[in-house]
Amino acid sequence: MGRRLALLSFFVFCMLFSGRAAGAPLSREALANLIVPPYALGEQLNENGVWTLLNSGGAQAGYAFETGPLAPLPGFSGAPINMLVLIDREGRFLDVRLIAHNEPIFVSGLGEAPLRAFLEQYRGHSIREALVVGTPYGEAGGGSSLVYLDGVTKATASVRIAHETILAATLAVAREKMQGVTSGPPVHPDPSVDEKLEWTTLVERGLARHLKVTNAKLDEAFAGTKWADDDPEAATDPEGLFLDLWVVDIGPPAIARAVLTRESFADLQRLLRVSPDDEPVLVIDAGRHGLVSADFVRNTAPDRLAAAQDGLPVALRDADMTVETRPGVPQGTTMILRIDRRLGFDPTRDWILSAQAVRAHGMLKPEMGSAQFPITLKADPAFFVRPETSSVRPPWQAAIVDREWDLAALGILLAGVFGAVGPGMHQLAAPTVLRPARLALLAVVVGFVGWWGQGQLSIVTPLAALRAISGGGNLAVLLYDPFSLMVWGAAILGFVLWGRGLFCGWLCPFGAMQEFAHHAGRLLRLPQWNPSPIWDRRLKAGPWLSLAGLVAVTFFAPEKAETAAEIEPFKTAVTTFFHREWYYVAYAAFWLFLAAVTFKGFCRYICPLGAIMALGGLLRTRNWIPRRLECGSPCQLCHVRCPYGAIRKTGRVAYSECFQCLDCVTIHDDATQCVPRVLAHRKRAANPVTRVGIPA
Repeated sequence: MGRRLALLSFFVFCMLFSGRAAGAPLSREALANLIVPPYALGEQLNENGVWTLLNSGGAQAGYAFETGPLAPLPGFSGAPINMLVLIDREGRFLDVRLIAHNEPIFVSGLGEAPLRAFLEQYRGHSIREALVVGTPYGEAGGGSSLVYLDGVTKATASVRIAHETILAATLAVAREKMQGVTSGPPVHPDPSVDEKLEWTTLVERGLARHLKVTNAKLDEAFAGTKWADDDPEAATDPEGLFLDLWVVDIGPPAIARAVLTRESFADLQRLLRVSPDDEPVLVIDAGRHGLVSADFVRNTAPDRLAAAQDGLPVALRDADMTVETRPGVPQGTTMILRIDRRLGFDPTRDWILSAQAVRAHGMLKPEMGSAQFPITLKADPAFFVRPETSSVRPPWQAAIVDREWDLAALGILLAGVFGAVGPGMHQLAAPTVLRPARLALLAVVVGFVGWWGQGQLSIVTPLAALRAISGGGNLAVLLYDPFSLMVWGAAILGFVLWGRGLFCGWLCPFGAMQEFAHHAGRLLRLPQWNPSPIWDRRLKAGPWLSLAGLVAVTFFAPEKAETAAEIEPFKTAVTTFFHREWYYVAYAAFWLFLAAVTFKGFCRYICPLGAIMALGGLLRTRNWIPRRLECGSPCQLCHVRCPYGAIRKTGRVAYSECFQCLDCVTIHDDATQCVPRVLAHRKRAANPVTRVGIPA
């Protein structure tokens, strides 16, 4: 057992921290070898790996730098993608070359050639252009000002991370060396500012900005061009509004509460817990503009909106959220835009949001013309915190500090669970105590661990660990979610002490939901359906088949891994609180309805995470469920009553299928239920023997 425990410890260590961490910048010699004539490496400008770039005459031609030290954004494997970027003094890309990466899709799947080909597209483009990865919407992008870079099929996530890494590093150099703006740690909303605000207050204080453009003003923008007469609606209604735009930075919680309904505010906070570096901006348009074109694709860069700060573009991205606003907030087409603060964006300094008007001239191959209508924005610094450079914590430490109270509460909860099912197991299993105590704890697990804490473990994490280990990456990114990591730690410790049962029986939010659904089904007197013993054994192969299928997808079709992981309804029922497309909601609801008539059908017959937990349960160090010689022969009570079918006819407990519900412990300890104890009591009553000094 000691060897198995050592193997588990080694596996966990590898899963969390395997692979090469982002190293120090390359040496001068190594970097110089990557730069080809007519350029040469000049002098080092700072310790973050920024160098001057010289032309053939020895004059400064621009800058050379690695992205790893400047923008260590974790890749799909958890490790940063390090690239060499060469830009001229005007911010045009001279070259972008791959140095090192651990992305599984390029390591063991497609090879590096597609990634290198993608990086070649940056040559000739400028950091001042709105560069996005993807394909244009509609005909030639519909006149959008966005510049599209072709992605790599089957590697969308990795390519997008590489693109954002290049932008973050290049913008940092451009702001400091080309603009004279010293880069520092990004500001972030201050959650301690809890000012009571109303919409009228936001408008009065300039926290909500307004831009109106009439049709007449729109015509003026196109006057004298070939597109002057290409909008009949504008000509017939000159006083009508083409653009009636409101913009509000809703990163600060106090402002978001003043704008969004309670449900939408909760959705936003869940999004920001997943993407803590994003600054959300709400835009509302009641005019004809509509914010985006008819061909717009959700969760991509908006094609009719653009942003800039310090003369450099700011990358916008749709948050893919449907939101409802509070009474009094203007109505219209709404969208939440996300801006990554790691790319140098500072909402407390002036920045410009531009709405683009597009007109088409001609019928067969129309020529597209556009006009921009800008609005200058600036958030109130009182709602933000700018950390001192010397006191900036690593991201994983900041994540712990941000959730310190949640982690403290979770620690207390876990300590209570360990004490209750460990030393206090027999007291907890008392017939009058077990059910109310269990249901109360499961309610806390659903509400606090699941919906509030977002601590629902998922098969996605072990699969990402498998990808990282096989591809030489690491999963240090898990440290950014200390709440879930703490639940993982409890589950792994539970493997050694009890097997899979601690997590599956006591800490899984969706498992708890199914248990509540089961009790609801009993109260509603729904007919109960349970497969026969032979079909029960057959169906229990389902989790292993699910796991095998997901592992196969991970290696052979990694671009489908996220979709395949939807076999778990956890994202729908827990992460998004059922706020998703109807088919996802219907899928999750199906399993909850099935739980009302078949006890925890998903857990027993489908859950791939359950198969992982069963594997972890092999490290169990003891048989903790008490048994008697009579268990199985002649007594079959525990076997019959076990809702999981985890007790064999012989009385042996199959710990790989046990969810630690403690029902069998209740039977074992109860003199009125345990058949051997009942028979022994009757035997003593029928044949009383009184001995001196020995009680009967």
